[in-house]
Amino acid sequence: MGWGTTRVGVVLLAMVARASFADAADLPAENAPEAAPPPTNCFSSLWTYLNSSASDCPLSYAGITLYGTLDVGYGYETHGVPENPSAGKVNYGIQKNSNNTHWLLSPNALSTSVIGLKMEEHIGAGWSLIGVVEAGFDPYSGMLINAPRSRADNNVNALANQTANYNSSAAGQWDNAQGFIGVSNPVYGTLTFGRTNSLALDALASYDPVASTAFSPFGFTSSFAGFGNSPTVRPNTAFTYRLNVGNFRVAAQAQVGGYAIGNASNGQYQGQIGADFGALSLDGVVNWTRDAVSLSSYTGNPPSGYDVNSVLKATLSNSAGVELMARYTWGPVRFYAGYIYARLMNPSDDYANGFPTIAEGIFVPPGAATSNAYDVNRIFNTVWTGVRYSMWSNLDLAAGVYYRTQNDYLPPADGVCTGSGITISSSKCAGSQGAASFLIDYKPVGRVDLYAGMMVSDVWGGFANGHLYTQNVDPTVGLHIRF
Repeated sequence: MGWGTTRVGVVLLAMVARASFADAADLPAENAPEAAPPPTNCFSSLWTYLNSSASDCPLSYAGITLYGTLDVGYGYETHGVPENPSAGKVNYGIQKNSNNTHWLLSPNALSTSVIGLKMEEHIGAGWSLIGVVEAGFDPYSGMLINAPRSRADNNVNALANQTANYNSSAAGQWDNAQGFIGVSNPVYGTLTFGRTNSLALDALASYDPVASTAFSPFGFTSSFAGFGNSPTVRPNTAFTYRLNVGNFRVAAQAQVGGYAIGNASNGQYQGQIGADFGALSLDGVVNWTRDAVSLSSYTGNPPSGYDVNSVLKATLSNSAGVELMARYTWGPVRFYAGYIYARLMNPSDDYANGFPTIAEGIFVPPGAATSNAYDVNRIFNTVWTGVRYSMWSNLDLAAGVYYRTQNDYLPPADGVCTGSGITISSSKCAGSQGAASFLIDYKPVGRVDLYAGMMVSDVWGGFANGHLYTQNVDPTVGLHIRF
C-alpha cells in the first residue's frame, strides 16, 4: 500500500511540476499566434481518468508501469457449482461436477482480474530492455488464482458436493500469469525468458470471436490451446523469440527444465508463422510437449497416510498438434474461423515414485500418476467460426460456435463402448462437445466495459462419461475496469 501510494504520488507530483514548468517556459511572444490549448490532465478527476486509456495515462515511473484489470459479475447457471476462492471462476462451461441451478457471484467473466508491473527501458541503438510480472486473482476473495489448490480442496468431496475446481497453469505463484525479462528491437525482434504465455495461447486469443472466460470455451478452459492439457499454456522457464518482417511474423518457443522448476511438462516446443494480407490475417502454430501433467482430485476418496490438502492424482501424456486460424475484416465486421488438431500419447516417463506439482506444497504421491491412459492415442479435432460487429465505436456484438470431437481410444482389451450420455461405458469412447456463445460489450468510458453474455455448452458420448448433467447455460452480466 505504502509503496504503491508513493509511486502514484511521485507520478502526480512529476506531472504537476512538468506542467508548471511548461507554462512558465512556453509563454507566447507578443503578437505570436495563439497557442493550442494544453492537453487535458487525465488525473484531474475520476471521470477524466476513467475516460482515458492505459496508453494515454499510464501509472509509470522510471520506466516501470503499474497496470491491472478488475472484473466482477453476477450470473445464473442451469447446472453449476458454488464458487471456490482459489479457482478464480465458476463453471461457465459444462463440467463433470456441474450440478444444481445457481444464482451466484461470477468473477472474471470477461477476462481474468490481474495486477502487474511492466518495464520498458531504452538502452540504445534501438534496443529496449523489457519485462513483465503479472498475477491473476479472484476479485471477490482477493486470493491469487491457484487451480491445483482448488482441486485439493475437493479431495474429500463427492462429485455432487464439489465447489469449482480446474486444471490450470495458475497455481498461486506471485507471477501466476506471466513473469519474464528480455530485449526488443524493431528490426531484430523480441527475445524473452521466463514464465510466459505459449504461442498457441496468444494466437488463439487473437482469433476467438467472443474472447472471454464465461462466453467462450477457449477462454473457459485452456485445454484447447494446451492441445489437451491446460497447465502447459504458460511454461515457467521458456525462451520465446518473435520477429515481424513486413506483413509476415514468425515466432519460436522452447521450454527448458521440467517439474522441479515450476513447469507442467518436461519440455515444450512451439513454432508460429503468420501474415496479414490487407483485411485478411492468417496464423499457424505447431506444438510438441513431453510428459504433460493433467491433475485431478480424489473426489471423496483421499489416500490414507497423506494430508488430503497436499496430494492430487495426475494423468501424464506426450502431445502434438497444430492450430490454423483466419480472420477477415470487412468494415465494422470481423469474421473468424479456425481448426485445431491435437494428439495425446503415453508419456516418455512414468514417474511411478511421484513428483511435485506446479503448486507449492502439493505433490503427486507414489503410484498416483497414470502413464498408460493413451495406449490408443486420443485425437481431438476442433473447429470454430464466429463474427464480431462494432455497431458503434464503443459497442461490440459477438457470437461464436465451437465444436470439438474425440476418437474412440478405448483399447480392444477393455471391451467396446455401450450406452449413451452420462451412462456411456467409458470416457474413452468417441464423443464431442460444443458451445454457442453470445456477448454484448459496451464501453461507456475508455477504461470501463459493461457486458452481458451467455454460453450454451454441451457434451456428448465419451465426453459425457461421469458427468452429472450434459448441458450448462450461463447468462452473466458484469463490470470490467482497466487501470
